[in-house]
Amino acid sequence: MDLPEGLDWVRGSPAGRAWLTALPTWLAECAERWSLRLGPPFRYAYASLALPADLPDGTAAVLKLQYPDEESRHEADALAHWDGDGAIRLLAHDPERRALLVERCQPGTPLHDLPPDRALDALIGLLPRLWRPAAAPFTPLSEEAAGWVDRMPRAWERAGRPYERRLLDAALDLLGGLASSQGEQVLVNQDLHAGNVLAADGHAANTLAANGHADDGLAAGRGPWLVIDPKPLTGEREFTVVPMVRGPELGHSPAAVRHRLDRLSTELGLDRERVLGWTIGHTLAWGVADETVFPQKIDVVRWLLDSN
Repeated sequence: MDLPEGLDWVRGSPAGRAWLTALPTWLAECAERWSLRLGPPFRYAYASLALPADLPDGTAAVLKLQYPDEESRHEADALAHWDGDGAIRLLAHDPERRALLVERCQPGTPLHDLPPDRALDALIGLLPRLWRPAAAPFTPLSEEAAGWVDRMPRAWERAGRPYERRLLDAALDLLGGLASSQGEQVLVNQDLHAGNVLAADGHAANTLAANGHADDGLAAGRGPWLVIDPKPLTGEREFTVVPMVRGPELGHSPAAVRHRLDRLSTELGLDRERVLGWTIGHTLAWGVADETVFPQKIDVVRWLLDSN
């Protein structure tokens, strides 16, 4: 199978190789079950194999086979919970194969194609629609944070202590205090960066092409922007904006990161210090994975700690 390069990492473990071995059979079974005509895989892929699919009635969809990690286990539940309000619709789900059939965003322009402040405008209009109260089956943010606190020191040691101990100590201290003092619990998303928000109708694309920005309100449908690929938890609203604050898609510099922190906190009515703390803690927790270090994430933590 011609896999996207971003999935090469799965070949490095027995579980990953087993998943790759099963993929051709699962693809064939899903295509038969849902009567799909499949196209070649999308090349941008790091945690799942996704292919364009056409249903017999002409509906444009995406077939997604997830790598069996814990963070995306309840993606289908999150999409069902939002029911198309601010996120793509779930059309069908096969839990045994971790297969999701979802609607296809068209034209699918990513949010980071906008100028940075216009992208933030769009996100500020979108996020309140996603903040729905939620409980089981989603993992609580407090439970997930306890896992980060437990794993981070060992990951830091195994990776050869790739950053200053003060960063680790600060993140551990912040996570402990934040997890136990949260506000109202809503459905939040660990991976809401500017590549996971797509243009969902011609209004957004046409406006973008005409003048370099898109409207942040609703167009003549559910768009103009919809969330894809959630990694859901239940937690306080302040956690939701963390991936957008740290993400390099809208600029990777101390000034750009602080600007996103300030704008999103202020205009969404969030507690800036809690957003700051969650950004430091979660970003460092995701800064090392299986002894691989992600320097851009470490940069963000250092910038935020040194500027406050």
